[in-house]
Amino acid sequence: MSIADKLVLQRQHHLKWRSFDRLELILMILCGVLCFGFSLSVTADIVTRTLGHPWLWLQEVTSTLFIYAIFVGTAVATRRNDHLYLTAVSEAMHGTPRVIVEIIIRIVVLGVAFCLIWFGYLNYLRGFGSFRLPSGTPIASLYAAIPLSGVLIGLFAIEQLVNGITKGFEHPEPPEEDLPIPPVDTSVQPRVGL
Repeated sequence: MSIADKLVLQRQHHLKWRSFDRLELILMILCGVLCFGFSLSVTADIVTRTLGHPWLWLQEVTSTLFIYAIFVGTAVATRRNDHLYLTAVSEAMHGTPRVIVEIIIRIVVLGVAFCLIWFGYLNYLRGFGSFRLPSGTPIASLYAAIPLSGVLIGLFAIEQLVNGITKGFEHPEPPEEDLPIPPVDTSVQPRVGL
């Protein structure tokens, strides 16, 4: 393992509680399954419509998979600092100003998580009055993803706040290695044929 790989692993473990690594892995796998299912259902919908025998329930499946993939993916992206995070501002700072900006960013993310939980739950409750066609499933089945995502985003934001306050927000970036590009042999080689 190279020095850069060790620094990356050290940085990743420095940023996160190890107990949430398994949760992140499960959510990443779930995102992959949801995106694959979404792609498969869209393809099946196109094929069945082209053949003149559309399966109308595929649109419900497609929208459900799409919505859940978005909200679960948002939670995972929050854990990985890939979403809802102002990296350009905070990484340009050092010391106390950086700590303050990082804490403010996490508090804003917690506010977004609270809104997702609160208003998502209200929409979930109201969703039992509307139904999806043709299955007749309450639309609340779609809205359940919103507060679930808010809980996960809040959990990951608290994790980042605790780790940042106790261990610091500044982390060394791994050194970039300049890998040599080997020359391409463009000379014509004689063919040995049969």
